[in-house]
Amino acid sequence: MSPSVFPQILEDPLRNRGTAFTADQRRVLGLDGLLPPAIETLEDQATRAWEVFRRRPTPLDKYVNLRELRETNLVLYYRLLVDHLEDVLPIVYTPTVGLACQRFHRIFRRPRGLTLSYPMRDRLPELLRNRREHGVDVIVVTDGERILGLGDQGAGGLGIPIGKLALYTAIGGLDPRRTLPIVLDVGTNNEERLADPGYLGWRHERVTGAEYDDFVERFVTAVEEELPQSLVQWEDFATHNARPILDRYRDRICTFNDDIQGTAAVALGALIGATPAAGIRLRDHRIVLLGAGSAAMGVADEIRHALTADGLDADEARRRFWVVDVDGLLTEDRDDLTPEQRTYARPAGERSPSGDASTGSVLHDVVRVARPTALVGLSTAHGAFTEPIVREMAAHTTRPIVFPLSNPTSSAEADPVDLDRWTDGRALVATGSPFPPIERDGRTIPVSQSNNVYVFPAVGLGVVASQAARVTDGMLRAASTALGARSPARGTPNAPLLPPIAELRDVAGEIALAVACAAVADGVAPERDADDLRRRIARSRWEPVYPDET
Repeated sequence: MSPSVFPQILEDPLRNRGTAFTADQRRVLGLDGLLPPAIETLEDQATRAWEVFRRRPTPLDKYVNLRELRETNLVLYYRLLVDHLEDVLPIVYTPTVGLACQRFHRIFRRPRGLTLSYPMRDRLPELLRNRREHGVDVIVVTDGERILGLGDQGAGGLGIPIGKLALYTAIGGLDPRRTLPIVLDVGTNNEERLADPGYLGWRHERVTGAEYDDFVERFVTAVEEELPQSLVQWEDFATHNARPILDRYRDRICTFNDDIQGTAAVALGALIGATPAAGIRLRDHRIVLLGAGSAAMGVADEIRHALTADGLDADEARRRFWVVDVDGLLTEDRDDLTPEQRTYARPAGERSPSGDASTGSVLHDVVRVARPTALVGLSTAHGAFTEPIVREMAAHTTRPIVFPLSNPTSSAEADPVDLDRWTDGRALVATGSPFPPIERDGRTIPVSQSNNVYVFPAVGLGVVASQAARVTDGMLRAASTALGARSPARGTPNAPLLPPIAELRDVAGEIALAVACAAVADGVAPERDADDLRRRIARSRWEPVYPDET
């Protein structure tokens, strides 16, 4: 065998086993002498890789270590993620992935996915054909304009689709060889990135308006031509683009927006879990939201539909919401509201009675008047849920439900430890980013992370297994209901609102089945019964083990 063949398999992360190649495989492939003589099992390798990971001094160092492992040995990388999901989740995804996007051009090693830059807009089908993946089940795409709570990161936003797709595999079990991360590089308005000589993206201010819309249209058309069966997940688009893109393409391709629909599905699932613990019915909720962006409106819409499904008429369900943004309470006399925001506009007379226009004072006034059962934050305003506001809420609600959902951690509206203290341990809390457990009365209480990771990998698995042609509202509501049904708080009122991260792979299978059944019921997937769908889901799940043959 020609010596030129030898390095190929060792440098191909899809086929490389490193020290796990057997003696026969090493002889046949000409690997003798290229590897140390010890022959390890995958478990041996995973133990060693975990020790190396743990020794890395900072979260970013750990992130780089995992990226390098993925580029070396795909199976070992995912074995590590599956075995230590709770520990690696904050590294692979929020909050560390935000820092990785900010430092993307500094930690770049080998290409992963595709960067589709605006100057190449006439060649998008060709660029899609340059991908390393052949068949693609799931595409995650961003334009990098609203990365978590960190703003415009330009081409560095590719770190988000890379992280999301790692979790599609580690949790949902999708074949990593059939996933594709993409960034639409339409420039950046981040002056720090533009001034940095090391920035790797298109060094230009952001394309907007008709030119931007045309570029997105060209991308979707290229996907229709090259990968027509793929699920497309939109990720971290700015509010002014996120909803229009979803509305424009949701009935044309198989697609959903994770910030709008995934965030909403998980938040509703957490609310469903919290409701019995709060001792009320779902339709009895009164909800105050801080933040009125696309994610917040998606959460409001999802909860509103759930209230109507539980018995409220449409007008009454709408009146159960009070939404506050940087300019105050959404009211009917404001002329700056989008159609989605106007759905929740209160009568003009409900403006802050104190006359103080600051967001904190308005929110305090709204909480005092509305007496909410649930307070939800999607504002990226760190510390916005202050002690006076939370104590005001707790004075009128036996078990206040408080969801500071903004991420990363530095943008959270409140710290769960403070919420617990301000409510004398009565608060039912879920956060957008990971927080350490609460220590109270000699007990350690985990803090549920209302992270989209509970839903999007399962949605992808359900879509792939059912061969769904579209993602419907019914499919996402089925995901919320299935997630809420698994809430530990439904059986133990002081338990976490969401299942532990360690159970996510099992939970994903149940949610995927609910999504697949809803796809059939909504007429967007071939007719199959639940047992058939369950078998298809099991067959669709890729496991991080070495195949029997090289």
